[in-house]
Amino acid sequence: MLKPFHTEGIIEAGCDEAGRGCIAGPVFAAAVILPAQFRDPVLDDSKKLSAKTRDKLRRVIETEAIAYGVGIVDEKEIDQINILNASFLAMQRAVEKLNPVPSHLLVDGNRFKPYREIPFTCIIKGDGIYASIAAASILAKTHRDEYMESLHREHPGYGWHNNKGYPTRSHREAVLKYGPSVYHRRSFRLLNDQMQLDLS
Repeated sequence: MLKPFHTEGIIEAGCDEAGRGCIAGPVFAAAVILPAQFRDPVLDDSKKLSAKTRDKLRRVIETEAIAYGVGIVDEKEIDQINILNASFLAMQRAVEKLNPVPSHLLVDGNRFKPYREIPFTCIIKGDGIYASIAAASILAKTHRDEYMESLHREHPGYGWHNNKGYPTRSHREAVLKYGPSVYHRRSFRLLNDQMQLDLS
């Protein structure tokens, strides 16, 4: 069972992102404030769960959370400010949507940019330790997956309904065949060493 809080008696929000390692599509982040009494034995790091389980937990979290927010930074912004800053910005945009304003943020990872002077604690692999971060990881992942599936209907050749924008071999082969779409991150390495693409 994941820990229900880091500091007892205050309003804490867990924060996490999804899509940082992709070569196409936005980075999504979520921030979640859970009730102190919230418990779910299935809740865990989104990467450890099946898509079906994540979808079920998303409905539970969105129903039972005190507040949640989802932030998005698109591929054009990512190319302008780099993926690390885009991840911070997506989390900040998610926190901005929370009401009430949290007293403390639990951030998955080892770095974060301060936001509105809200105190924060960075926790490596926090999505496997604290319930609120795990909940944020699930919302970020499911919202992003849903978005990438909608983009797949617009650009079916890249297989985004399966790879969700991650650099799988078939995804890179599609980039080589069709060229990059408007949703590909131009600042990222779209192909591996064995593939060449003329972007001029």
